[in-house]
Amino acid sequence: MGHRLSKIYTRTGDDGTTGLGDGSRVKKTERRIEAIGAVDELNSLLGLLLAHQMSDEIRVSLTDVQHELFDLGGELSIPDRSAISEEQVNRLETILDKFNADLPPLKEFILPGGSEASAVCHLARSVCRRAERRVIRLGEEEKINAAATKYLNRLSDLLFVLARVLNVYAGRTDVLWQPGKNR
Repeated sequence: MGHRLSKIYTRTGDDGTTGLGDGSRVKKTERRIEAIGAVDELNSLLGLLLAHQMSDEIRVSLTDVQHELFDLGGELSIPDRSAISEEQVNRLETILDKFNADLPPLKEFILPGGSEASAVCHLARSVCRRAERRVIRLGEEEKINAAATKYLNRLSDLLFVLARVLNVYAGRTDVLWQPGKNR
């Protein structure tokens, strides 16, 4: 990090613009900023999730993801920069397969919930899907790194599986959807 922040407020964003990593300024409502914001929101939710009890293996995996999401935010803040690689996408697939291997197969849709940690993980999954949509939308206007959208897609799948694993860890079961329950 070239410049350390000694003063948090700069007043430069008071006009509705923000600075990108390349020094340019853009409106805070631009698609690039929406994508960066959604990735940041996801990262914050993972921080909340990490405040819950979980196995060390899950904790390490999610902490690694947080670092990669920060890298992704940096990638998005500098046009034409790539920080996320196919290798990272493949790593997520490996982790996903490992955690999913011990879960019973799903025969029904499940609702977000069970344990508190699982519910937060489901919330992070839904925000991850939003971040993915924002990055895809940005890619409709500008060239972006294809590995970035793949990464977010795999991450949302991993978060779904981890929500189930967190329920097992807490001794809870998945909450099964009951179609037409209140008719």
